[in-house]
Amino acid sequence: MLTERQELILKTIINNFTQTHDPVGSKTVMNQLPIKVSSATIRNEMALLEDKGLIEKTHLSSGRLPSTEGYRYYLDNLVEPLRLPASVYDRIMLQFSQPFHQVNEIVQEAVKILSNLTNYTAFAEGPESNSLTIIGFRIVPLVNRQVMAILVTSDGNVHSQVYRLPYNIGGDEVEKAVRMLNDELVGKTLNEINPSSLSQDLSEKFGLHHITELIELVEDVVKEATSEQMYVDGQLNLLNNSSLSDASSLKSLYELLGHEDLVSNLMTNVMNSSDSHSPIRVSLGSELSNDLLKDYSLLTAEYSVGSYGKGIIALLGPNNMPYSQVIGLLEYFRNELAKKLLEYYGRFK
Repeated sequence: MLTERQELILKTIINNFTQTHDPVGSKTVMNQLPIKVSSATIRNEMALLEDKGLIEKTHLSSGRLPSTEGYRYYLDNLVEPLRLPASVYDRIMLQFSQPFHQVNEIVQEAVKILSNLTNYTAFAEGPESNSLTIIGFRIVPLVNRQVMAILVTSDGNVHSQVYRLPYNIGGDEVEKAVRMLNDELVGKTLNEINPSSLSQDLSEKFGLHHITELIELVEDVVKEATSEQMYVDGQLNLLNNSSLSDASSLKSLYELLGHEDLVSNLMTNVMNSSDSHSPIRVSLGSELSNDLLKDYSLLTAEYSVGSYGKGIIALLGPNNMPYSQVIGLLEYFRNELAKKLLEYYGRFK
């Protein structure tokens, strides 16, 4: 552990570097410290912090900047979430006040708000859906033998898949299958249904072996309803904070966001890897499992919607982001998102 004075100096260096992105000298630290300390003492303390690997000296100046270890110490011991300006609260409330018709609209709007407020890349996973009940299933004819399977769950969400029917399946058979499927599915919760075995179970139960293609369509729409939904906004912001210079690396970095499983695993790993009891977890770039993210930090926060489950929101931004502000934002935002979702779910009681 550091002495109280060393902690004040480290905190001052980090706060200053966050604002200016320039190395911080002893004179700047002396002017900003809340205690009276001579410049010689500050230089000595900064040398000790450098020996401990918490700050680094650049070859361009005598100033220092925080190291990864310095940021880690700061995040674990010193960071204090800041209260946001009233204008930020008002902006969040205004954007959340619009009418929403589905849960995914609320969560998608949430990542849009976060991205716009921070100029970072925002992610969210919607609340777990396994306890939701299926309240309706339909197959709607389109054109050229195309049909749309529509599954409606108790939270008002509509899940659909489009499929082209084989010529050996007629309209009467489709109607018969829909009646049987409604009898089988409606009233069950999503966690009572195993999408991977649904096709075989229904074929055996109803003897519908000759229209297995249709049942496989149902299997697909159930899989879509039970899968974790990932929402992303501000993808291009990721490129603004990268030190990568070659086109292939930048392309790989951007494509990373298209792999929902990878992003979901990153978020989950951050939530599970920290011993901190703070609702906001932070992983620095060197702690993430992908070298493309070495210049970034991932902040994640869990939000709870009571019996409707839990979800995760996250921000991916530069290592030198203003952590106090961003952590304060996420702490407030996760609660507002939960309130909005509970308000939405309340319509269906």
